[in-house]
Amino acid sequence: MRDRPTNPGNDHNRHFALILAAGLSTRMGTCKATLPWRNNQTLLRYQVEQFLLANITPIVVLGSHNAHCQKDCPDGSQVAINFNSNQGKTSSILTGLDLLPTSFCTLTISAVDQPRSANVYQTLLQAYKKKKSLITAPCYQDKLGHPLLFSYSLLPQIKQISESTLGLRKIVKKRYAAINKVNFDTLEVLIDINYKNIYQLETSKIQSEIINSK
Repeated sequence: MRDRPTNPGNDHNRHFALILAAGLSTRMGTCKATLPWRNNQTLLRYQVEQFLLANITPIVVLGSHNAHCQKDCPDGSQVAINFNSNQGKTSSILTGLDLLPTSFCTLTISAVDQPRSANVYQTLLQAYKKKKSLITAPCYQDKLGHPLLFSYSLLPQIKQISESTLGLRKIVKKRYAAINKVNFDTLEVLIDINYKNIYQLETSKIQSEIINSK
């Protein structure tokens, strides 16, 4: 794991994201982080760059089995290696939290199989700045999507999560009524690439967009 960064002034205004990429991708059959995606980038590289475009500092959590994927994390991002990734997603969140500065503004938590464009992240940030809600989440036709954006004030609770209490879901359930649900007119906020058929469907949509744009 890299050392906790030292951040010059105004770090209370900074926005961070955890990209969880330490899973074994057993349902996909191959490492999701390395899958080809938009702009001739891997899925991981695309997500990191979209967060950077939105002025959010991405913290990528990899496992020991795919630590080589650090090469897809450009300057401006940070990398943590979760050597206990077999203990579940919660262990990756806790590993990533170690790289947060002592003060910050928001923390967005996303999985590597939930790629979003920078516009989604920017829209969520704008919504947070208006309402300062504890949790800000995208919605499509009343269905809650991802990623979730958490206020810095929830950090103590996030640090207490465990697999036995369903990780972040316990926090979300407790605060559900207070979530600032931001409506989107795109299915993008619901994409969750767990299986090969879903990946193939989403990449075919991308190819169709490219063809139609010519």
